Amino acid sequence: MAVKVAGLHHHAVRIQPGPDATAEARRFYAEVLGLEADLAAWDRPAECLRINAGTMSQIHLVSRGERSPPGEFDTTGPHVALAVASIEDAQTELDRLAVPYRVVHGPLGPDSRELHFRDPAGNTLELHQQDRCRCTARARSGIGQARVCGTVLFADMRGFTAVAERLTPAEVVPLLNDYFAMLATVTVEHGGAVFHVAGDGMMAGFGLPDPADDASERAVAAARRMVTGFGRLAAEWKKRLGLETGLGIGINSGDVIVGDVGAPERPNYTLIGDTVNVAARLVQRARAGEVLLSRSVRQSLDEQAAGGLLELPPLVLRGRSRPVEIFCMAASSRLDLRPVAA
Repeated sequence: MAVKVAGLHHHAVRIQPGPDATAEARRFYAEVLGLEADLAAWDRPAECLRINAGTMSQIHLVSRGERSPPGEFDTTGPHVALAVASIEDAQTELDRLAVPYRVVHGPLGPDSRELHFRDPAGNTLELHQQDRCRCTARARSGIGQARVCGTVLFADMRGFTAVAERLTPAEVVPLLNDYFAMLATVTVEHGGAVFHVAGDGMMAGFGLPDPADDASERAVAAARRMVTGFGRLAAEWKKRLGLETGLGIGINSGDVIVGDVGAPERPNYTLIGDTVNVAARLVQRARAGEVLLSRSVRQSLDEQAAGGLLELPPLVLRGRSRPVEIFCMAASSRLDLRPVAA
């Protein structure tokens, strides 16, 4: 008798660290192999960038880091993960065959645990219960919802309508790939997770689904990096294509509902609630190069993280009884590229 493998879960390959290397790898898998990135949230935001490669399989692009000491399993480096029909039976079989392994417990109960071990050549292998691992977005089903206090960040490109009008879809897609790769990489490097991507906008969560005391600080630090990173992209696009673009960001913190929302056959793991709505309104208000954040975020920052914040007049939102107190992050320049109503 042997472990019953249902199929390939993912194959992790190592890439160089940093957003530029991640963006280059993302372009390769998109343009050469035609594979899309999985930017949905998961429980290990610091792990890697995931590339969908089949119905349920993925390629994980892992930034180079320190290897595990001898005798320990290096799960941050190259490895192969296999899905099994029964993780319980697989563990029993490994015990019977006297194969040393390590157990890593997942968030969805006993069936979501992983088994890590090595083959005779020293390659790291993982076993996952089929359809019970949240690191593959398309395998998330029946997770439900939970109320969590966290920080929500919206990023939105300014001037994208004009870009889409001037360029063909084939020319726009590579620009969007570079843009979202930069945003996702910065989010992950600051311990956040991407929950939604649509058009030219992205919604990310910090301290979600697992609460973190420094969620707002990490979100603000990520916003600073995003503005800087987009500045480099925008300068390249302007020089090469004559495009005038910018990035607006809105950040809010508070209680959020996180979990599956939507039709039972196609659930969407996302964030909902008033905290999310306010963050979305803040990003609508932000000009190019501007980061707007609420008082709830400001109050969570230490003095160093809050340095340079400018208090703005309260923002009146339709349907809310009280205005939202907002602050603006210092920026070298701001442009208003939003269309003017006739």
